[in-house]
Amino acid sequence: MAAGIFRKLSYFLDAFLIALLLWSAWNAQLVVYGIDQARGQLHIVLNTRDVNDVLADTSVKDSTKAKLRFLAVVKQFAIDSLGLEPTENYTTYFEQHGKPILWVLTASQRFALKPFEWKFPLLGTVSYKGFFDYKKGKRAEQELKGLGFDTDLDDVTAWSTLGYFRDPVLSGMLNRHDGALAELILHEMTHGTLYLASSVNFNENFASVIGEEGAKQFLQVSGRTADLEEYTARLTDYEIYSRYMIASAGRLDSLYNIIRGEDWEKDKQKRAMMESIAQGIDSLPFRNPEKFRKIFANSLPNNTYFLAFRRYDAQKDSLRRELQEKFNGNIREYILYMKSK
Repeated sequence: MAAGIFRKLSYFLDAFLIALLLWSAWNAQLVVYGIDQARGQLHIVLNTRDVNDVLADTSVKDSTKAKLRFLAVVKQFAIDSLGLEPTENYTTYFEQHGKPILWVLTASQRFALKPFEWKFPLLGTVSYKGFFDYKKGKRAEQELKGLGFDTDLDDVTAWSTLGYFRDPVLSGMLNRHDGALAELILHEMTHGTLYLASSVNFNENFASVIGEEGAKQFLQVSGRTADLEEYTARLTDYEIYSRYMIASAGRLDSLYNIIRGEDWEKDKQKRAMMESIAQGIDSLPFRNPEKFRKIFANSLPNNTYFLAFRRYDAQKDSLRRELQEKFNGNIREYILYMKSK
């Protein structure tokens, strides 16, 4: 009987290994990418320092220590007051030495605001792809450009591994002013609390709302009036800019629905629209217009730029309205409601 069970188990293992080999052969690029990502993340994990050790190190600048203490307070507020998941994230520190460590690639169809998407296990369909190796990211970008896509490859200062690794504090995060730093941590913690597969736009918009509204609540209850005023002023300007870009994306949709002719003719009309959008920025009622006035002084945006605003901001008004009208601004109750759905 034992021999029979062992034989069946052996058959099962053989079948599993064959299936795994076939899957790996069929998805070779995905396997290689996964290995690269794991290697990059492991490099960070193995080169972090415990935050308590950093705080005790006399060679570390006081300004860095102050930011780390501030971040710890924000994290505790997120857990105690907002109901975000408690994790071991942000208990370690990684020094970037002023260098980017992760680049994110996005792409769009040339004459439509339609993102290029990658499919990953567990995460589902995703409209961006990260690279710890810039050269590999650049090669992937060139491949998409060769296929006719608009592309963007840019470094990022933070991301969430959704609990697969212990996310460290990256030194680049600490360059943000306190309100923006609080928003960033709350945004990433929201991903670790609620993340829906194949729902990138919802995930990012929801995390943006929780990050922004949570940051305002934190600064208010902490009595940081000056920081709250500064953060609110910056956020107000950003919202003006973001809404303009979302509306501009609608203008591009309308253009792409009607343009005809050869690609060079379409490119000409597309460029004219991009120039019109760029010129329109000067008429927006910013509190600090200088920050936005020369954004496109050196080059015009492509379709990926507008998709980014849809990805992070297009649903924020409706989500924020739901938070206020149904839950009276109570973020903890709103998160519980979303998780139940």
